[in-house]
Amino acid sequence: MSLSKLALAITLALAAPVSAQQVVPVADVECRADLALIQTSQQEALAFDIEIADTPESRAQGLMFRRDLPAGQGMLFIYPNAQPVSFWMRNTLIPLDLVFADDTGVIRHIHPNARPLDETPIPGAAVGDPQPARMYVLEIAGGEAARLGLAPGQPLAHPSLDGTAAAWPCS
Repeated sequence: MSLSKLALAITLALAAPVSAQQVVPVADVECRADLALIQTSQQEALAFDIEIADTPESRAQGLMFRRDLPAGQGMLFIYPNAQPVSFWMRNTLIPLDLVFADDTGVIRHIHPNARPLDETPIPGAAVGDPQPARMYVLEIAGGEAARLGLAPGQPLAHPSLDGTAAAWPCS
């Protein structure tokens, strides 16, 4: 194999995880139950292929016992009402980023790289947050939130958000 072909192969291999993340123009966003969308700029949003955890049983199970979570995938926890929430990593074998959003879908707090199997509570709000209630939690692979530039203040869109109250209503 020539040096240039080897360099191309290495470049493609390293780019594969990055290309797994769907970046979509905000104008072309399609709201679907199996996608969580996060607007990262006026022009672009990230689309995550998600599983939904919206019952007490599915929220309790979460991503326990999974051995991997590919880039661009995650689990969206949906609560019936905004409330203070706390997570732990019992029986969770992979590091996760936990992205906590309020009832308008706005990201309020991100807990990066939660440690596998750690039972220490992970609160959904930073210390001193005057509005600690959360209605949505997106779990994605550990390190992805920082790599993708996710930050508090960015809006999340999903059909489960109340269209009249959502910071970024689904269309």
